[in-house]
Formats: sequence, C-alpha cells, structure tokens
Amino acid sequence: MVMPIINKIDLIYPDLSYKIIGAVFDVYNTLGYGYKELYYQKAVAESLRLKHLNFIEQPGFNLKYGDKILGRKRLDFIIENKIVLELKKGGYFSRSNIEQIYDYLKITGLKLALLVNFTAKGVIFKRIVNLK
Repeated sequence: MVMPIINKIDLIYPDLSYKIIGAVFDVYNTLGYGYKELYYQKAVAESLRLKHLNFIEQPGFNLKYGDKILGRKRLDFIIENKIVLELKKGGYFSRSNIEQIYDYLKITGLKLALLVNFTAKGVIFKRIVNLK
C-alpha cells in the first residue's frame, strides 16, 4: 500500500495547530504526568494566553432535534473560532474519545479538532478532520 505524501499546505490550519500543540507540550514539560485532567486544562488555558491565542474555555452547545433540546455538550476549548481542543489523560485514545470529537465537530460545524492525551510517556495527539 502506498501512503500519500501530505505537505504542510494540505493540512487545515497548520500554523495554528503548531502553536496549540506547542502550548500543550509547554504544559507537559512543566508539570509532567500524574495530575487530574482539570489541572491540565487550567494549565493549557494559561499557556494559550501566554501565546496570545484567543479561545473559549468550556463552551456549551445544545444538541437539538427540531426545537427540542436533546442534551448539552461541553467542550474543553475552541481556539480562534477554528479548532476544537479536547484534553484527556491516560495511555491511549479510546473509540469513545474519537466519537466524542466527531460529535463536537458536527455540533460546532468546525473543520478541525485536536485530541490531546497526557500520558506517562509524554503527550500524544491526533488531528481529526470534519469531512462533512
């Protein structure tokens, strides 16, 4: 199987993504592993501020069917009104983590999400694209 070559110009918001991931790595390099997700979220918010990125922390969105509200989704961050940033703590991304991100992309209408996991071995992340 031949893997396609992906250039930086093919990526959605490459420079903004790079800054966000840099903020996350700054947090990990300072705090290390072992804290609750809530503390990583607070530290990432501060790191994003230091990088002068505009963001909304913990925005809520209603999931609707017609006029009826079925439930409410709360994301970790929306950055520059372009990228969803969701933080996790653990050793791997579960299927439910990925499904959660697709839900967030659908409900916000945004094109890109970054799913970040603080692990004992470092930070891992996935770029997830809204294809619809």
